[in-house]
Amino acid sequence: MMASAQVTIAEREREQSMIGVQRMSRKWRFDWRLMLFTGCFLPLLIGLGIWQLDRAGQKQVMLDQWQQEALELPWNELVAQGLDSGRPVSLSGVYGNRTWLLDNRTRSGIPGYEVLTDFHPTVGPPVVVNRGWVPAPRSRQALPSISTPGATVMLEGRLADYPEPPVLSERSEPAGSWPRRVQTLPQETANQSVPGLPGAIVRLAGKEQPGAFRADWQVDVMGPQTHYGYAAQWFALAVALTILTVAASYRKTGANNDNDNG
Repeated sequence: MMASAQVTIAEREREQSMIGVQRMSRKWRFDWRLMLFTGCFLPLLIGLGIWQLDRAGQKQVMLDQWQQEALELPWNELVAQGLDSGRPVSLSGVYGNRTWLLDNRTRSGIPGYEVLTDFHPTVGPPVVVNRGWVPAPRSRQALPSISTPGATVMLEGRLADYPEPPVLSERSEPAGSWPRRVQTLPQETANQSVPGLPGAIVRLAGKEQPGAFRADWQVDVMGPQTHYGYAAQWFALAVALTILTVAASYRKTGANNDNDNG
């Protein structure tokens, strides 16, 4: 009797185990709504990733071309081609004697100015050079002392737009006094003092450049690495969508799910 009872208990446990396996088993179930959603968005995500990879390649070619032109083409030919913001340039020439102090510029919470001076290349039209940032004196009545190289120098930098930020005041130092404190410097205003300026200024590449102050600029052009990062994000979303679709398409089968039609 004892042996028979043990066999009966073992059989029941085995049957319950088999029932549990059946209940926990999963089977592919076609859900047209889920497939429609995935079919619409998966190609879109993959397409966006491929587009970002293509943009990265185009941007790398453009930057390589710009760098080559900066080394080979004289300034007047670059101006004739058109000045794109972010393009690297190399200039040989002398600084002029007109300096604008762009007001209300801070670094690390310290008020100061950006120093913009006219520059006269050996060949080609003059250009305004942003030499970087300097701290402001304690007194608002005083201006910072600005020293400018007097000899011929070689500059490297990148093209940028004229500084025309939103301002609260258009006040500037009286005409005829240099350096001149300004709230903004549109091309038209700069042309009144230095005729013939092109449609862009030059930001020095760094503090090691002749006449530079604190020239820690952010590059104006979105580089290829940024596009690669965006591409990776789109592809990751595509992979996640695929995994979620496959996981959602496998449904539990068994006594509690026989009537589950999605």
